[in-house]
Amino acid sequence: MTHTPPQDLLSAMFKAATAAALPSECVPGHLPARPRGRTVVVGAGKAAAAMAAALERAWDGPLDGLVVTRYGHRVPTARIEVVEASHPVPDGAGVAASRRILDLVAGLDADDLVICLISGGGSALLALPAAPVTLDDKQAVTAALLRCGASIGEMNCVRKHLSAIKGGRLALACAPARVVSLIISDVPGDDLTAIASGPTVTDSSTSGDAWAVIEKYALDVPAAVRSVLTNASEETPKPGDARFSRVENILIATPQMSLEAAADVARRGGYAPLILSDRIEGEARDVAEVHAAIARQVGRYGQPLAAPAVLLSGGETTVTLGADASGRGGRNSEFLLALAISLDGLDGVRAIACDTDGIDGSQDNAGAVIGPDTLTRAAGLGLDAKAFQANHDAYSFFERLGDLLISGPTLTNVNDFRAIVIYDERPDCEPKGSPHD
Repeated sequence: MTHTPPQDLLSAMFKAATAAALPSECVPGHLPARPRGRTVVVGAGKAAAAMAAALERAWDGPLDGLVVTRYGHRVPTARIEVVEASHPVPDGAGVAASRRILDLVAGLDADDLVICLISGGGSALLALPAAPVTLDDKQAVTAALLRCGASIGEMNCVRKHLSAIKGGRLALACAPARVVSLIISDVPGDDLTAIASGPTVTDSSTSGDAWAVIEKYALDVPAAVRSVLTNASEETPKPGDARFSRVENILIATPQMSLEAAADVARRGGYAPLILSDRIEGEARDVAEVHAAIARQVGRYGQPLAAPAVLLSGGETTVTLGADASGRGGRNSEFLLALAISLDGLDGVRAIACDTDGIDGSQDNAGAVIGPDTLTRAAGLGLDAKAFQANHDAYSFFERLGDLLISGPTLTNVNDFRAIVIYDERPDCEPKGSPHD
């Protein structure tokens, strides 16, 4: 059987993973029936603008509304306004857009319909601090949580309890109108309460849980944040709340769906795919070491499957930055640098790791690729891989090698995508030469 060359397969799998979650593919099949009254569209996330455009094309009646997306993720829309704001640290544009969203849904009646378009990134973009917390306070807490390595669930627990719109509060503002949320998941386990901090979902966590996160990482937070989380007089709405009887939350794209699309590409390319998990969390370099160990097991013993094979995984790793770290890079680039170091030039292994939104952290790359020659080529350029790793500077490392993958915004977001190809040394599996020749 002829096998797809490994480096070509990596690219094809990433494209398939993102394509499976594109709003143009997953929005039209989940639209509710037209209401007797108005249809108002609101939403937030990295895919929100693309979701709005897909909805406009498929909707056969009048509608209007507003969605907020990340800077650079705007797409043309005719009836739904698109506002761009900052991610991952919120800014004034996100606050103003959130206030306008609450104004749009105020005063609706039971014959009206609100369609909420929710995707990853919405926690930062749908920013409306609960008094007396200010935007400056929210920015400081967000930056501290990002730096300390808190998980996405921990971050969103804190953010929803400091918000006047997340943690189910947007749904309450829409009552008595019917609410249908179309949701693209970017969180491990597809936890609806965590995706964009669950603006239309009841919340089982408490302000005490949020304060426990602050204490866990020993964060120095503003006084207003301490006051809200330790003396909360108004909690988020809890499961069983009758006010959510007309709220429906629908997952329309998930990390698992994208991993399955990539697995199908691998099979058609002559490789046996194994999806390790769609919900892997943990420090990026630790996750890389585990993946490297599994790749070695496949290559050496044919366990848990024989080469040619592909290991696939999703989820969201974290990167804990030391006080002296000054490098550039996102969690996927950091994962790959650690993977390359752990594999130490092992023949017959190539890998890719990318954020499916096309932006790894705050840089301009989706991720990067590695192969058996990564460390050798780096040494030839005088690059010390471990030194770059210590400084959390994976972006600069792969930039010097020419191994960054730059896709631009994909206009969707199902979080991390990782693929490791383990192949035989036969000519039909590994073509002659390097992809950099």
